[in-house]
Amino acid sequence: MYEKELNSIKKANRYRTRKIFNTNLIDLASNDYLGLASQKEIFENTYKKLHKEKFTSPKASIVVTGYSQLHKDFEDDLKKYNNFEDAVVVGSGFLANISMIEALVRKGDVLFIDENYHASGMLATRLLNKNQVIIFKHNDCQDLKEKFENKDVKGRKIIAIEGVYSMEGDLAPKEIFDFANEKNALLIVDEAHSSGVLGNNLLGIFDLYGISPRENHIKMGTLGKAYGSYGAYILASNTIIDFLVNRAKAIIYTTAPSLFDIVSGHESLKYIQKNKVNIKKKISLNLNTVNSILNLNSQSLIIPVEIADNKKVLDLQKQLEQKGYLVGAIRQPTVKSAIIRLIAKTDIEKNDLEYVCNFLKEAK
Repeated sequence: MYEKELNSIKKANRYRTRKIFNTNLIDLASNDYLGLASQKEIFENTYKKLHKEKFTSPKASIVVTGYSQLHKDFEDDLKKYNNFEDAVVVGSGFLANISMIEALVRKGDVLFIDENYHASGMLATRLLNKNQVIIFKHNDCQDLKEKFENKDVKGRKIIAIEGVYSMEGDLAPKEIFDFANEKNALLIVDEAHSSGVLGNNLLGIFDLYGISPRENHIKMGTLGKAYGSYGAYILASNTIIDFLVNRAKAIIYTTAPSLFDIVSGHESLKYIQKNKVNIKKKISLNLNTVNSILNLNSQSLIIPVEIADNKKVLDLQKQLEQKGYLVGAIRQPTVKSAIIRLIAKTDIEKNDLEYVCNFLKEAK
């Protein structure tokens, strides 16, 4: 029934498939930034802790009977390390964005959202009245300010940005944080790709900029990236977390997050804090390697190499796969123009990173 649409996708070299890659490939494509998905110590600690529990599944929503001491312990450590008043765990980053935007933008409120915000956030905006959503140019604080000042709003003004943008690898400017504070606007920060990678304590962009959380700040992070697990969390004031638990449909009407994933994420949080000095050294080393070869001065581990040709990115990905390396071939609609998405993961040997960077330098 959808053959014509699929054929159009194939002709544009935008066709996607589920593919099981050889596990022996050196992974420079995934979001497992710190290599914790293969950290056996974390897995073993998680198994031992969960094995002591009476139940291994949450069995219900967190507002029914699915909330456990394991969920609460993780939330307590998240808010302690990040210096927020309260936290709530969520099934995924996608559900977290749906939860925040669908629930927090009430009648009379307006959401100002970066044009490159994650697809989950953009999808959530469709649940709102179109007059409640203002899209501003990517990382353009001046455009945000102009649209903010020119929009008559009866209720709250809410700004949504990402700490690190998943395809560009660039950081949200501190100027947006300052502007939100100046205007006392609610600021949603998706830290999916910055938590575990940025900051003195590897806690993300709040940590990097030395920003102490305020009542108008909301931080979302995921476990499926630097934390090597699956799930997400939202950090905010007591009032906002309480409101989300009572109004966010994606929290109320979904089964509580997997116990194994929550414990694994908690173990990863503790591992990162224990080993942050060595992790930061490795991040710095990898970024210096990337910059010296590709002349890309990135602060995140996401390295976008612009190719601008859908067929060519697929060819380059295949060539590197044949040489034992896995990189991302990212095409529309995920990006405006095709890129090779290289992830300078901390578990990658320097000579392997150098080889792939030099390969891509020649390919450009």
